[in-house]
Formats: sequence, structure tokens, C-alpha cells
Amino acid sequence: MTETIAPADLHPRPQLHRERWIDLCGPWGFAFDDHDEGLAERWFERAEPFDREILVPFAPESKSSGVHETGFHPVVWYRREVRIEEADRRNRLVIHFGAVDYKATIWVNGRMAVEHTGGQTPFSADITTLLVPGETQIVVVRAEDEPRDLQQPRGKQYWEEQPGYIWYHRTTGIWQPVWLEPTPQVAIAELRWTPDVDRFGVGLVLRLDRRPPAGWKVRVQLKGDRPTRTLVDDTYLLSGRELRRDILLDINDAAIRRRRTLLWAPEHPNLIEAQIELIDGNGTVIDRIESYFGLRRIEARDGRFIINGIPTFLRLVLAQNYWPDSLLTAPDADALKREVELAQSLGFNGVRIHQKLEDPRFLYWCDRLGMLVWSEAANAYVYSDRAAEMLTREWLEAVRRDYNHPCIITWVPLNESWGVPDLDRSEQQRSFVSALYHLTRAVDPTRPVIGNDGWQHAVGDVFGVHDYAMTGDLLRERYADRQTIARTFREVRPHHHPLLGEGTEIEDKPIVISEFGGLGFVPQATEDWFGYGQFASPDALLDRYEELVDALLASTALAGFCYTQLTDTAQETNGLLTVNREPKFDVERLRAINSRPSKAVPSEILDVLIKQAVEQRRRERGQE
Repeated sequence: MTETIAPADLHPRPQLHRERWIDLCGPWGFAFDDHDEGLAERWFERAEPFDREILVPFAPESKSSGVHETGFHPVVWYRREVRIEEADRRNRLVIHFGAVDYKATIWVNGRMAVEHTGGQTPFSADITTLLVPGETQIVVVRAEDEPRDLQQPRGKQYWEEQPGYIWYHRTTGIWQPVWLEPTPQVAIAELRWTPDVDRFGVGLVLRLDRRPPAGWKVRVQLKGDRPTRTLVDDTYLLSGRELRRDILLDINDAAIRRRRTLLWAPEHPNLIEAQIELIDGNGTVIDRIESYFGLRRIEARDGRFIINGIPTFLRLVLAQNYWPDSLLTAPDADALKREVELAQSLGFNGVRIHQKLEDPRFLYWCDRLGMLVWSEAANAYVYSDRAAEMLTREWLEAVRRDYNHPCIITWVPLNESWGVPDLDRSEQQRSFVSALYHLTRAVDPTRPVIGNDGWQHAVGDVFGVHDYAMTGDLLRERYADRQTIARTFREVRPHHHPLLGEGTEIEDKPIVISEFGGLGFVPQATEDWFGYGQFASPDALLDRYEELVDALLASTALAGFCYTQLTDTAQETNGLLTVNREPKFDVERLRAINSRPSKAVPSEILDVLIKQAVEQRRRERGQE
């Protein structure tokens, strides 16, 4: 196995990475276990059951995997021989899995290393004591994913054999990167960055994987990336496995006084790079990791989203992030960056990742390029005590994984009452939504939380409304100002469901039309199609798109919108781009429509005038 050294944007875990890691993606042995015989027959000790090959990290349902079988296969197995160099055996070795859907068991050389439940979140295991003499080690994975279990968090994965309506092919087993990481005997395990814009600093929580000897220290170096310069170089004494410090920047520094050069926002996505060193009592560096954070503050108040004290109108696009040949998994690392760039090229300042937790490398590019993200859980479809427990566990892991990403501005544990279908009648289900909201706020008080997006708001810091009205006049009638919105919330059910839960008031919370549009072309007679409106030509569709967006931008009370959707996905052919990421319309016109100022944020009009004046002055200077 060859060593992989990559920059942060290619590392599977950009927020906490070491220079050296060993990529385990690629060909693995593979077997279906439809009768669930593998455990009894001890496949984790045998090679002969693995009579097929799969390309990890692509799911067996995908073409990219080389298997491409979309039927029901609730249990699958993987096997790979891994060569470990002698130099790495002097360290500890940790194996990482980005995501395995849904329940995973890992063996190394026939001995169990770890079990994990949850199809969207990462896990790891120290496998040092499981290694055997010699270079070759055997890693075996068993993944169990019941296709018809509607209590299991599954997002847009369909419980029928073929995709239909708004649901798509399933994803079974490994679907995010797998890698090995050599680590020292005492290593940095977790970082948590909490920006503090008011004091121009950051809160740091650092956790080690075991208790260090007395006298060990941590050195923290922070550098601004535009331009690169040292902002902080501090050393702290460790007294246990966890270090908590508030790190304040020098406000007397002339560069720091120009706040825009360091603060993170879509218009200037400045990141502060961090290098963390673990130092023993003799001054030797034991461990070194790279990380980063964005210095920014998110508020939902006065009916607006406010970033660093500046009202920001959200121009979001709904992103399913499915690909035709690789399904939930991006075709390659470059495709993750390209997805962000495509959304930005159309004039959007954010994405709503729908019913999945996206690869951390996608979030890295949102951080780096300045793209806002609504982070949403993959939901179940029915309610039970078991369903509540599974979603809660996975959601807490998701918030923990992505806490440090400055691009994430909202947490959304539930969408359209999925998994809580009787929310307006069931006190139990309302209690669950409330518990999820408050639990999310308890572990992350820095971001707004929407308890249930789209319908039946039980609790939350933002009201997200899904309204697929087909004319601009109807949207103006419903959302022109605070008064019309109050009437809409009381009297209108845009998608059959009430918008306000029992005892819920709008107050001054931001209101976002978090799904609208869904427009597509008139399908061919033999074409599977789902959408919310059909048009015969690109011009006709774009005219209607302009009408809908203009109506929302004309509102004096909305805080933003989210258009459905970025790309065609399976039979849901209502994207602004085709399934192959090709534009359907004139991109310049689309971007101009999305970039028009909103009446709800008057400063946007001034920003446009200033920008036009600057551009005009540049043109005049160019002619002199």
C-alpha cells in the first residue's frame, strides 16, 4: 500500500488532518449475504466467500462500484488485504470510515475492531493490537442495511425496488472514504473551534485520545490566509486529556483592525489556518495536525439572518447531491468542489443539502469558497421510540462532526414532518421535535436551529416554508409583507399541511421560503418525470423562474429563499442543471436574476449602486 500525501482539500477529514495517511479506497473483495449466513459461517476469517470485486467507496447499487445491483440485499461484506510498512508498526494505527450505511462491523485479522450504527456519520478504531506479524493484514467489513425498515434514518433512499416520485436508489454499505492513519502513542483526537467575533477571538477545546504524562504542552499557531501571517503563537500546559482555552487576537495589530480581512462571510470567506503541536516534557513534538476555522457570527433575529452584524438575504438552492453513476457518493474529489462552484456560478450564496450529510470535503469547499449551508439530517418515515433513538444518536454525531465548519449556518434535524407524520395531533411527536431542537441548541448554541422545516412548526429559531405556488402573483399575495405572511400562516396550507404548530407564534423570527419552484420541461412520452410545473422551452421556464424569484425579492419581510433544485436527480427532472451538471438556461441571465437586491434588506440596493460606481470608475480609468 502506497503512502498518500495530500493537501487539506483532498484529505478525507480537512478539519483535523495529519500529513501522512494511507488511502484504502479502491478494489475490495465483495459478497452479498442475502440469507445472513456470514456471521455463523465466520466469513470474517475466510477468503473464499468474497468472489466478487467492488470499487470502494461506491455503493453496490451504483454503476461506479462495478457491481451495479439495485435489488434488495440487506447484508453485504467487504474484504481487503492491507500492507503495513514496518515504520508504521512503530506507531499506533487507526482505521477511519467516513460513512457506512447502516450498521457496520469491522474485523482486522479475524478479530473485531469496532461496531457502529448510523449510515451518515464517521467512526474509527485503533487496530494496533489486532495486527499480526508480517506486512499483510486483513480488513473485513460487514454492513447491514434493511431496505424496508422505515424507522431507520434513510433520507431520499426508496424502500421500493425502483426509484419513484421523490425518492431514489438506495445506498448500502461503504459510501465515503476509508483510510488508515499512523498516530503517536498519545494523539490529538478532536478539536472544537467556537468563534467569538465580539472579542475577536476563538474558543478552543482540544481532546486527546488518552491522558498525557505530566509536563506535556500544546502549541497553537494561528495564521490568516489572506495574507498569510502569524496571528497567534501560544503554548499551554496540559493537565489532562482535555484543554479549554479562549484565544484572543491582538486588537492593536493594524491588520486586525481591518476586520473584513479576517472575518468569514460569503463575500470574503477568510479562513484562519491552525497548526497544533503536542509536545512532551523534553520539548519533542509528539503529534502535529492541521486545522482551520472561520471567524464569524450567525444570528437569526429581527426577521433576518445576520452574519457578523450585517443582514444577509439567503439565496439558496436545494442540492440533493446525487450523481447518476455513483449515487450518494461523488464521482471523485474534484466533483465536490465543482458542485459548489456550479451553485455559485448561478448566483446563489448558499445550498440546502437535502436529506443527507455531505462529505466533509464538500463542506471544506463551501468554507473555502464562501458558500452558506443548511445542514439537514437524513430522516426516517415513521415514528416510534426506536426511530427517535436512532435519529437522535446519528444527529448528535452529525453536529459533532461538522461543528467547526463556518459555512454551516443552520441545523435542520427534521424536514416536512418526515418521521413525525402526526405532528399536529400527537403530543409525543411534538415532544420529540422539541427535544431535538433543544438538544441541538444545547450542544451548539451558536447557530439557529429549525425543528421541522417546511410544515407544522412546533419549535425553532427560523420558519422555513415550502410553497410550490406556480405564479409570482400568488407568492406576492402570500408573502409581500409581515401582515400578509401572518394571514398565510393562519389560513393557508401551501402543501396541505398547517404551518404553525399548537401554541407557536411567528414573533420576529426569520421566514425563509425554503422550497419553491421545482420547474421542469414537458417530459417525453416515455420519460419518467417528477416536478411541480412543466414548460415547453428554456425561455418559457426561465421567464417563470424570474417571475417567482422577483416576487420573493419584492417581499419586505422574507429572510431568503431556496429554489428546488440544483440538478436533475433520477426521475425528479426539475433541476437548473441536467443530471450531468450541464446548464439548461442562459447562465448569465440566471445569475442576474438571482443577484437582484431584496427589498427586505435595503442595504443590498446600496451595495449594488456602490458596485456599479466602482465598476464604472474602473472602466473610465481603463479608457484614460
